Amino acid sequence: MSKYGTPSPQMVQKSVLSEQQNSSSIITDLKALFKAKVLILNVLPVFCGYWLALYFNHTSIGAHWDLFWLTMIGSTLVMAGALVLNNWYDVDIDTVMERTKERPTVTGNFSLKFVLWLGISLSVLGFIFLLFTTIEATIYAFIGWFTYVVLYTMWSKRKYTLNTVIGSISGAVTPLIGWTVIASGLHIIPIVLALIIFIWQMPHTFAIAMKKYDDYKAANVAMLPVVHGFDVTKRQILVYVTCLLPFPIFLESLGFGFIIIATLLNIGWIVLSVRGFFTKDDMKWAHMVFLYSVNYLMVLFLLMIIVTLPVFN
Repeated sequence: MSKYGTPSPQMVQKSVLSEQQNSSSIITDLKALFKAKVLILNVLPVFCGYWLALYFNHTSIGAHWDLFWLTMIGSTLVMAGALVLNNWYDVDIDTVMERTKERPTVTGNFSLKFVLWLGISLSVLGFIFLLFTTIEATIYAFIGWFTYVVLYTMWSKRKYTLNTVIGSISGAVTPLIGWTVIASGLHIIPIVLALIIFIWQMPHTFAIAMKKYDDYKAANVAMLPVVHGFDVTKRQILVYVTCLLPFPIFLESLGFGFIIIATLLNIGWIVLSVRGFFTKDDMKWAHMVFLYSVNYLMVLFLLMIIVTLPVFN
């Protein structure tokens, strides 16, 4: 403090730094609460489904800007609400697991009551937005929300290794949400996209479960590697990855170039999966499978958008 009672430059600087740190901490907590990376990875298929519906129904995004924003905002809010509710319900096991100990529900930065009402509010608001699109899209969004929050988080996650299969339904509906805002979901394209995501989630989640084996075991979560071991998990990964191989053929309307690239992506993943039977470092291999799975989905769906851009048609 100066002799005239005004804050010194050093005190002002400390105050500013403190405010910046608090702001940064809040942003970090919100990103953890919303599982930002998971949210983004789920929003992409919604957009892709919407975009492809426009393409195959010979219309443009400019003709449906209102539906576009309602779809993207509504679906994002619904998924964010589901992820927040997952954090609220899982606070007990998140306290045990190393990778989740910094979540705001565990640290107490956000009260559980606040998190619960935030999850409910976001979900309800998201459904309200989607109701202004189509009933079919809203139904798919509800199926995804109910599957993730109730059937996966509250029922199967801690009891059955089939929790991964059940949870995969919530991700599989995302392209159907986007597509059915524009047209009926009874079309080969959105159905194939849903099946791809459904199958993709198994090896993706199994790889995570292997990486975080100790965490899941400590929390007594019934993930496949914890219950049946790594060898069974590796076989399951290979089976599901191989199941992805024929799907590019069903998307032949996206062009020969897409089929070639998608097939190469599938072959690359199969090769990586087979290497798991010969690796001496299971954790390193599981991390590679995880990274490949994330990039696989992003590249595949971005490629679908790129090949249907007006400049390529």
